[in-house]
Amino acid sequence: MTADIKRKHKWGAQEKMNEKVRKHILFYGRVQGVGFRYYAVHKASQLGLTGWVRNLYDGSVEMEVEGQEPLIDELILFLQNRSYIWIENMEAKSIPLEHDTGFYER
Repeated sequence: MTADIKRKHKWGAQEKMNEKVRKHILFYGRVQGVGFRYYAVHKASQLGLTGWVRNLYDGSVEMEVEGQEPLIDELILFLQNRSYIWIENMEAKSIPLEHDTGFYER
């Protein structure tokens, strides 16, 4: 590869990392009554992510989160590493951007 091609490839990868995505995520396990929503709101806000989080009647937690994918991954890792939270399973899918302002609890 020439230097120009390498540079374009590197810039393309950087653009992809900065691209916003929106994810709808369902979390299963010990995710209610353990501070999950509290931690999610504060960490997402700290990371500049937007969206919302709420408890569901079946004991799971639902979240829609928008931002750069590496930051969404960082949020999920943060939540997985909290003392009392135990994420047994997650279902995630990409959905259209909504351009929210802020991250809040529903």
